[in-house]
Amino acid sequence: MAGTTQTPKNSSYDVVIVGGAMYGSSIAWFLSGNPDFNGSILVVERDPTYEFTSTTHTNSCMRQQFSAEINVQVSQFAAHFVKNFRDFFDNDPRVPEIVLQSYGYMYLADNAEFAQTLKEAQAVQASLGSGTKHMTREEIARDYPFYMLDDIVAANHNLIDEGYFDGNTVFDWWKRSAREQGAEYVTNEVTGMALNAAGTRVESVTLKSGETIACGTVVNASGPRAVLTARMAGIEIPVEPRKRYTFIFDAEKPLDRDLPLTIDPSGVHMRTDGQYYLAGCPPDIDPAVDYDDFEQDHSIWEEKVWPVIANRIPQFEAIKLTNSWAGHYAFNTFDQNAILGAHTRVENFMFANGFSGHGFQQSPAMGRGMSELIAYGEYRTLDLTPFSYARIERGEKFVEKAVI
Repeated sequence: MAGTTQTPKNSSYDVVIVGGAMYGSSIAWFLSGNPDFNGSILVVERDPTYEFTSTTHTNSCMRQQFSAEINVQVSQFAAHFVKNFRDFFDNDPRVPEIVLQSYGYMYLADNAEFAQTLKEAQAVQASLGSGTKHMTREEIARDYPFYMLDDIVAANHNLIDEGYFDGNTVFDWWKRSAREQGAEYVTNEVTGMALNAAGTRVESVTLKSGETIACGTVVNASGPRAVLTARMAGIEIPVEPRKRYTFIFDAEKPLDRDLPLTIDPSGVHMRTDGQYYLAGCPPDIDPAVDYDDFEQDHSIWEEKVWPVIANRIPQFEAIKLTNSWAGHYAFNTFDQNAILGAHTRVENFMFANGFSGHGFQQSPAMGRGMSELIAYGEYRTLDLTPFSYARIERGEKFVEKAVI
């Protein structure tokens, strides 16, 4: 852990949030800014540099192209939040405007079955007001002539409120403003929890520095380390760190228009990234990794990513890798969707976990929803109960077909 531990100002808090990165700060900001919530908030972050968090390694992408209605609605609020960012901070002149680069996602289908899946998803998205279009191969070639489309039969694409944004500025202002609104951040680590005799509530947390802090609610916002935090309360959740790779490259012959975030049938994705291009993919063998394992595997670029890029966009035959990194998804092995809200038995233990790569784009709606649940005992805007822990106990997967 970077830096020395800090001691909280008080020995008791209404809400203790374990993890101060994107989700911890989103919840802290929405909750501390809620005029109906008068409680105290402690955010415990083990590394204030956030060097190895999923937040730091994000690609800050945003899409409405999901197959489940609630996932579409979650992303629609995210787009609204980003596009009206300063408004949400009462037009504070210190707060910057954030641009949502809306060049969209391009899901390419190389068979009739997946094309039909895309068509069905487009209908769901359109029913909710999304601008997604289902495209034939001829329409793709007309709008984006640089693709090699010999094996492609159809695609889905959306140019409205879909692309990428400056997520780290969102995070920075959530954290900064949450503090100004009264949330207390400490550099420390939760190492244990004490439950009541019935095992139905967490009564206190123990910090690495030795203090015991009484709490009304505990929020698990620990990213890929979520299972470690849950186990302190005697809870198991299906979340583990999975390594994901990002590559930044330059092209000798740049494209004459923005490259949508293109999901190739191989699993490789690529998009415009300023004056450069970004690409990534999951590894073919995708095990859980150690929490401190960020070692890169350059063979993935050489053997998988580069060949796919050059094949799909022949103009990219001459490209140069300029940067790369490995980050961790907080991967929900059960169904690759978020786990949100209270535990079924330990009633004051709250989850904000397992976002499986969707975290940044879902953080505005999920942070708002969690703040409502803590303040009111219910969701008051979007009904996020489909993400509840109870589905895991029931063995009922949240079905989302558009998982990258």
